[in-house]
Amino acid sequence: MGETPAGEIRAASAPGRWVVLTTVLGSSMAMLDSTVINVALPRIGKDLGTDLAALQWTVNAYMLTLAGLILLGGALGDRYGRRKVFVVGVIWFASASLLCGIAPNAAVLIGARALQGVGGALLTPGSLALIQASFHPDDRARAVGLWSGFGGVGAAIGPFVGGYLVDGPGWRWVFLINVPVAAVCVPVALRHVPESRDPHAHGRFDVLGAVLGALALALVTYALIEAPGRGASAAVIGSAVGGVLLAVAFVQVERRRANPMLPPSVFGSRQFTAVNIVTFCVYAALGGYFFLSAIQLQVVAGYSALGAGTALLPTTVLMLLFSASSGELGQRIGPRIPLTVGPLFAAAGMLLMLRVGPGDASVSAYLQHVLPAVAVLGLGLVTLVAPLTATVLASVDTARAGLASGINNAAARAAGLMAVAALPLLAGMGPEAYRDAGEFAAAFKRAMPICAGLMVLGSVIAWATVRTPPAVRKSKARPACTVHCAVEAPPLEPARDENGDPGRT
Repeated sequence: MGETPAGEIRAASAPGRWVVLTTVLGSSMAMLDSTVINVALPRIGKDLGTDLAALQWTVNAYMLTLAGLILLGGALGDRYGRRKVFVVGVIWFASASLLCGIAPNAAVLIGARALQGVGGALLTPGSLALIQASFHPDDRARAVGLWSGFGGVGAAIGPFVGGYLVDGPGWRWVFLINVPVAAVCVPVALRHVPESRDPHAHGRFDVLGAVLGALALALVTYALIEAPGRGASAAVIGSAVGGVLLAVAFVQVERRRANPMLPPSVFGSRQFTAVNIVTFCVYAALGGYFFLSAIQLQVVAGYSALGAGTALLPTTVLMLLFSASSGELGQRIGPRIPLTVGPLFAAAGMLLMLRVGPGDASVSAYLQHVLPAVAVLGLGLVTLVAPLTATVLASVDTARAGLASGINNAAARAAGLMAVAALPLLAGMGPEAYRDAGEFAAAFKRAMPICAGLMVLGSVIAWATVRTPPAVRKSKARPACTVHCAVEAPPLEPARDENGDPGRT
């Protein structure tokens, strides 16, 4: 039986289910790894004898290469084939995960995490681009909703899986578990996912832009992480200034190159630009929240690693049950309301985490303090994630799906990177804070309002800038038009400010 061509696959068909399974498996490896590591941090720090800065680098080495190279990864997929680059990324990621699992010290672990980020930069944009390019226009919104839901579950279930592994076979299995997942994902992708590419992709790759962007992020991150321990030293000030100068050089290079990694023209769309700003705010808040809350539950409240992971499961359940429906609702009513309301709920959940304190590991304390916080946060993520993803993808031509996905993912990962680097500094955490329950609890109370404030800022920006697509308004006036009108609408010109529909993960 012949393979269904790209762009014609239906969500309810067997080929459609295989595509969703493949993209969920691959992207979940990256998303799961970015959250599962948080629960393992206290044990890693104890076993390897590291301070808070080393734990920050354990998280940020991965985020750094991921954020710095993800645009290049999307461009490679558009040029050479999205399935091909996706498969290479999965294999690379699994190999780096194996190296993480056998790392003898913190330096090797941090280096292996950086290699993991390279693999993530190849597979992450490819997963969304494969969905956008493979499915029939009528089914893209639902496919994105399914991907967002199950992929979000992969990220949300990370703390539980991480806790089970840390308390059981050990923290190294947090990384080793990616190897069997990749062993399933690769053959399924090669057998069941159609290849697709951008026929208009040409010219040289913007390696200079990728290097400048990655170095700018690296220097700024170094300055933020090292500032609490070294203060305003020459190394910290020099790194901060160097990072800013390289960022300026990056912008100038992208404006002048014939084939830039980050084409300025793509930001001519107000909707695309606005949603990426919202993405940055939301994922900065989430990055800081997940980094600190897993440590708070263990170091301050007294949870085991497994207990801390289990405590966060209500978020997983809510995303599993409602993310697909949220994507379809966002398509019917437009993205503005979900992207405004979702961050507000998430902010409320973060503020509720302030009630978690010493001795809150009992069942009654969990029901009173932790459960309301994670449930409200989960409600916010359900409302927000799928519409955010679909809005980004619908804001550009399908041929540029890899680029759009890469830009949006870069914004999200860079946001998380900056949050993990900056929050301990802003909250006044010392190098040994995670070893002292009292010191960490005080800093946590200063950090959560910052995270909630970023969510509120994202909500305000969404309300002020995101607009309901014309196709959605027409569907209300003409009942004969299906709920898929917004996805079927042709791409708008960059000068227009009303485009796109549902949102990002």
